[in-house]
Amino acid sequence: MQPMPPNWRTSSYTGTESCVEVADNDPKYVRVRDTKTRNRGVIAVQRAAWIKFVEYSKQ
Repeated sequence: MQPMPPNWRTSSYTGTESCVEVADNDPKYVRVRDTKTRNRGVIAVQRAAWIKFVEYSKQ
């Protein structure tokens, strides 16, 4: 089975291209990349770890 192509999106709070893009449509991983250098690589994080990171960052 082929992996699902990432559905990249940016935060609705950003008005510039100086942020990250997130693809969270894969059931196992959340992918993150820099909007200014999209071709330099992607970080894939396990979904459970991403959820904890987002919860922590809201504090």
